[in-house]
Amino acid sequence: MIDYIFFSADLRDRFVDFVQKHGLNYESSDDPLGLVVAIPEDIPEELSDEIETFYASLEDEQEDMSAADGDLHRLAGFGFKLPCGEARLLPVEPDIANRLMAHFTLQEIQTLLNDVARYTLEPADEHLCHILAERKNQ
Repeated sequence: MIDYIFFSADLRDRFVDFVQKHGLNYESSDDPLGLVVAIPEDIPEELSDEIETFYASLEDEQEDMSAADGDLHRLAGFGFKLPCGEARLLPVEPDIANRLMAHFTLQEIQTLLNDVARYTLEPADEHLCHILAERKNQ
């Protein structure tokens, strides 16, 4: 699942309407950092791009709302999964999140965080050269 976080119920509801209109299932939950909507990862790339564009427009609206309220404290977050399947959210300063998103897709960032969690909790006993040799032989 790909997680999207919102700080406004109205923006979250508009996102849910958008994904429902495209026939996607979703899960919605409240997290200490905000309102989370999760959608399946295995969707066509064209639809994924459309969702990302729509989400970016909602993020812009959130930023405008925060600026209008005088809210200077912003935080972004990236969802990832622990090896046991539990979902987690990594809070990230917006400037760093923007730099990551400028060079990587959300799925690439989540894959990286999933790998970090897995190798942190289930460390490999092998050196990189052994891992690379195994991948080469596959």
